[in-house]
Order: sequence, then structure tokens, then C-alpha cells
Amino acid sequence: MFLAFKLSDLITVPFGWVLGQLYNLTGNYGISLILFSFIVYMALLPVTAKSKQGTMKMSRMQPRIQDIQKRYASDPNKQNEAMQKLYQEEGLSMYSGCLWSFVPLFVLLPLFTIIRNPIVYILGESEAVATQIIEIIKALEPAAFSTNNYYDQVVAASSIAKYAAEIQAAIPEISARALEGINFNFLGLNVGSVPSFSFWTWEQFDWAHIGLFLIPVLSAGAQFLQSQLMMKLNNSVITNEKGIQDKEAAKNSQQAQSNKMMMWMMPIMSLWIGFTASAALSIYWLVGGIVRTIQDVILTKHYRKIYDAEDAVRLQRAMEEEALEAERERIRAE
Repeated sequence: MFLAFKLSDLITVPFGWVLGQLYNLTGNYGISLILFSFIVYMALLPVTAKSKQGTMKMSRMQPRIQDIQKRYASDPNKQNEAMQKLYQEEGLSMYSGCLWSFVPLFVLLPLFTIIRNPIVYILGESEAVATQIIEIIKALEPAAFSTNNYYDQVVAASSIAKYAAEIQAAIPEISARALEGINFNFLGLNVGSVPSFSFWTWEQFDWAHIGLFLIPVLSAGAQFLQSQLMMKLNNSVITNEKGIQDKEAAKNSQQAQSNKMMMWMMPIMSLWIGFTASAALSIYWLVGGIVRTIQDVILTKHYRKIYDAEDAVRLQRAMEEEALEAERERIRAE
């Protein structure tokens, strides 16, 4: 396969090859996509762990951040200085956790290119050959294509085997693997097609359309549940200077307000994209949401042990200081 080099090829070419190998191994596009999604999110686990650690640390700092905001409410300069000092003491930046959480998006966007260009990235043909294949199938079966040519490769890839003789005659150098095309059927659904809202019409009231409708809905629902669970887990580690859980600080923090907004924004965006892209992308998101949720629970338990130990030390120190102050007060009273 020959491609004019682009920076995105650093992701699309190897990932396309992996997805192609999984498809060759399973012979099922849906199963290969599920395995591919699992592999991608497991490969991103170090990044996820870094993001989780930063997010949990930011959560734990909320009582001290709110205290600084109250103390220097009338002096923004001192407030910023105190904030910077706090972040330095904790070894964090103001964007810790947030920056790392954007890394999966840099994988998702190239994956979108792989999904809509399967002839190039999975079957291993060049852009020029892919264009020729599309033109041949369009001439033989124009009704199969929509006015939106964004997914022409997906439509063509599912029809290559049907017109293999015509394609091979027009393109003698095409590989035998490419002539087999791609079978997008998964659980009775064509996951290479774009889901539609209008599944309830009599002509489309069948599993082929209802199932496609459910995929982006389930994907968005999984993301919503993941966001809600993450917010609860992160809030559980917010403790005050004595190491005691501070529910009030968790409720009133700016991070909590931001998380609530993201809890709705990301699923809505996922739902919208799910009905404008092929169902394969929503399957990737759905599996990724499940994997990320499991990872989040495990990582929270891991870091919680570390933070519980820190809280125990802080609580012991606070109790000792209170006992010392009580003894001083007794002496003063005498």
C-alpha cells in the first residue's frame, strides 16, 4: 500500500493494519472491531492511569482551593500566588488530568478515518485503486450510494465480492484479499451503515434498522454512566486538612460543576456523531466506555489505598495537635 505521508499516518497505518489482521483472524467485522477497541484502550492504560491520578489529586485539593478562594477573595494576585504554590507543593499543574484525558481523542479521530476508508486501511489498496473500485460499483449499482460520498468506501467495500469479476478485469493488479471485500454484518446488522432516527416507519421497522438505532444510544448511555461513576469515585477521595471526607467541598467545587457539564456534553456529542457516522464508530465508543469504566474502578481502588494512607497520617497529626492544644488549655486554666 502506498500513501502520501501525513502525520496522521503514524496512527492510521499501524492501527489500520491491526484492525485488518483482526478481521482476517475472526472473519467478522463487528468482533474484530470489539477486539480492536479493547486493544486500543488497554494500550492507552498508562495514559488513563496518569489522567486518573491527576484528576483524583485535583479532587483532593478542592477543600484547600476553596479555602484559598475565600481567604483572598478580594485580592486576585495573592489568590493566584497561593494557588500556584499549592500546585507546586502537590507536583501538579492547573490542567493535570485534563490534558491526559484528551489523548484518547487523538486516537479516535484517526480511527474515524480508518472506519470510513476500509479499502485503503484494511484491504491495503491505494487511494487511487479505492477510487477506481468506487467508480466501477457506482456504475453497476448507483442506487447503493447516497448523495453523501463520505462513506463511499464503506459501501463499495461491502459490494466488492459481488462485482469481483468486473473489478479484477478493470484493475488487474488488485490483490486477491481486496477482491473478497469486507462483510460488515454483525448480529444481523450492517455496522458499516449510518444509523437513522426514522426506524419507526413501517418500511424500516425491523431489527436491521432498530438495532442500528440502539448502537449509538447505548454508546451515549454507557458514556453517561461512566461519567457519573467517575464523578462519584473522584468525590469520594476529597478530604479536608484533617483527612476526613469533605462532602460539602466536593459538592461546591468548580471541578464538580465542570464534571456535571461534561457528564451531559460528552454523551450528547457521542449521540450526535453516532447518527452521522457509521455504526462501527459507536461500537468502538461503546466497548471503550465499558473498558474505561472497569479501568476507572480498578485505578480508583489502587490510588485510594495510597490516599487513605495519607489521610490516616493527616488524621493522626490532627488528633495529636488537638490533644496538645487541649493540654495547653488545661495548663492555662490551672
